[in-house]
Amino acid sequence: MSGSEIPEFRNLSPDDRRAALVVKTELTQEDSAILSGRDILPLDLANGMIENVIGKFEIPLGVATNFRVNGKDYLVPMAVEEPSVVAAASYMAKLARVDGGFVADADDPIMRAQIQVLGVTDVDAAKDAILADKKSLIELANSKDAVLISLGGGCKDIEVHTFETSPVGPMVVAHLLVDVRDAMGANTVNTMAELLAPRVAALAGGQSRLRILSNLADRRLVRAKVTVSADTLSTDTLDGADVAQGIVEACALALIDPYRAATHNKGIMNGIDPVVVATGNDWRAIEAGAHAFAAQSGRYTSLTKWEIDVENNLVGSIELPMALGLVGGATKTHPAAQAGLKVLNVGSARELAMLVASVGLAQNMAALRALATEGIQKGHMALHARNIAIVAGAEGADIERVAAAIVTTGDVSVDAAKRILDQA
Repeated sequence: MSGSEIPEFRNLSPDDRRAALVVKTELTQEDSAILSGRDILPLDLANGMIENVIGKFEIPLGVATNFRVNGKDYLVPMAVEEPSVVAAASYMAKLARVDGGFVADADDPIMRAQIQVLGVTDVDAAKDAILADKKSLIELANSKDAVLISLGGGCKDIEVHTFETSPVGPMVVAHLLVDVRDAMGANTVNTMAELLAPRVAALAGGQSRLRILSNLADRRLVRAKVTVSADTLSTDTLDGADVAQGIVEACALALIDPYRAATHNKGIMNGIDPVVVATGNDWRAIEAGAHAFAAQSGRYTSLTKWEIDVENNLVGSIELPMALGLVGGATKTHPAAQAGLKVLNVGSARELAMLVASVGLAQNMAALRALATEGIQKGHMALHARNIAIVAGAEGADIERVAAAIVTTGDVSVDAAKRILDQA
């Protein structure tokens, strides 16, 4: 890849954008056709992916530009229907790269599987019995997946959590900690949990019930950080130091108030989810893990932090679970997901996680910058104007013409769009 900057990318036609993407990446013309979305998911393939298939449902697929993470450039596919998301991520990435881009790191891909045991008379004795047999349990868990073991993965440890009381009595829950390598890992850890459940229940002196992964992947965290100078944040009408302070102040409310934190974190997921969807990963799992992690202290709070450092730079950071995979599931089934991963050019699930976290941080910076300056609606409504024009009945070249006109007048409404169409 020759870089993630594509001048005037937003002003090109969809066909020309894909052509530029082919030049920038190792995509083939077949990949380009797949990314165009033209009948790339045959109905018989869709019918094999889920149940009761009646057709296909499409959402727009865009590409965020300008991203640099750990010194490497990325063009980022994003599947999303909401205006302003791709544009905001691209613009914040452009600002970030002036000062070096994003820096990120990720834990090893450790997933948890839980084995619930009920009917236990002595939870402490049950815990001791399970832990005393830990070595043989780990060996049993690893006996059925030689490929994963050969790649350096497999069950690495076992924890035991005890609950003296619950709505159904005392409970023991064994946690298998499994390195799933480049997989998301659900099938792997679920299989191990089901294999070990009878033995764990016997050791605990109870009956096993649930045997399933946890989407709170708190051993599979990813962190990203960005440092942006005040000069970079300055515009013709905005002082960069004031913008930076405004972002810090906007984040402060999310840190202390769950009502704001919910919307703040939703904005972060505006950036994360579209990349997860575009790569065929499980966005519901990522959402569940992120929000559970945000509430781990017992109070729901922000996934990001923003501050001003001693050199008056704006510094933002994010930390959250990120259970993504490059193998298995839709990542290997859906042609567009495979092409999306090819655009990203990531070499591991850890690398993908670091990139996705950086996109989430960029999206958060964009939202806070807007909130702290002109307000969220000005830029959003300008980008939403094309949707309004379409609702009003505009087609073809009239979409851009009507959208530009209603933005200029400041009346981004269906009625205004219809009036402009009628005047043509």
